[in-house]
Amino acid sequence: MPEMDGIELAQRCAEISPETKVMFITGFAAVTLRASQEAPQAKVLSKPFHLKDLVLEVDRVFGLPSTARG
Repeated sequence: MPEMDGIELAQRCAEISPETKVMFITGFAAVTLRASQEAPQAKVLSKPFHLKDLVLEVDRVFGLPSTARG
């Protein structure tokens, strides 16, 4: 995005619409640390991950019972 990064977008979104759910998916440890500090309401999922891990985290973010099958 030319005007802001994802963390800034998440912060702006939290100001405008606090109920909006945010999940970062990243392969960079520095981004994970920064996101955890600057957007603590957001979930951070680090690569690599298995598809079932993504499904579990999405379910958690939305407060749903787990749909992932092992």
